[in-house]
Amino acid sequence: MALTPRGNQIEEFNFSPGRILAGKYEVVSLLGAGWEGEVYQIRERATGIERTAKFFFPKRNVRDKALKFYARKLHKLRHCPFVIQYHTQDTIVYHGIPVSFLVSEFVEGELLSSLLQRQPGKRFMPFQALHLLHALTNGIEGIHRVGEYHGDLHSDNIIVCRYGLGFELKLLDMFHWGAPSAQNIQDDVVSMIHIFYEALGGKKHYARLPGEMKSICSGLKRSLILKKFKTAGKLKIYLETMQWE
Repeated sequence: MALTPRGNQIEEFNFSPGRILAGKYEVVSLLGAGWEGEVYQIRERATGIERTAKFFFPKRNVRDKALKFYARKLHKLRHCPFVIQYHTQDTIVYHGIPVSFLVSEFVEGELLSSLLQRQPGKRFMPFQALHLLHALTNGIEGIHRVGEYHGDLHSDNIIVCRYGLGFELKLLDMFHWGAPSAQNIQDDVVSMIHIFYEALGGKKHYARLPGEMKSICSGLKRSLILKKFKTAGKLKIYLETMQWE
């Protein structure tokens, strides 16, 4: 006889494509997973409209605290084009345990991590990576401007909707570390530099990068990064005015 998991034991949902949830949604595919839960592409059965749904692990969402924080944060950031738009919230019963989920808009695109894997050498050339970093600073600056933060920036939760001369990005997920603080803002800035470093090919290619790229990466030392770029806005200005040797 199989044991029914308790709420604090649920580590994954692993919903298969085609599964019907709450009688209203059909699972299309898994988009990503993290500490708080799993994110899926779903389809409204009544309308055929595709959405994104984040299902919270009960132990990470006691009394729906994380879901409510996240929903309010998305609503507060509804005018930031970098952020997906909140739609509604709902609940399913999973192995007898109530599981809350948050429904938001679905955007066409590809995870940045997957896009990088498809590139020659699994990396962008410096010019492309600079455009990516500039797009990131644009989006994060808008979030910081209203007193908010992301909290968990990495290439697995950034969707690239379009790229070429410039990147159009959307955030798949955000994180709940409590009320905004100076450290949250700084963490976002440092995370953007780490993404830039990854996009350039990481340790394997770092030694051969142009000096301008190394100057931005600052050896990935937090203190050096924050000495140069205290905010996303300062990093954006630096990119727009940087001098090439």
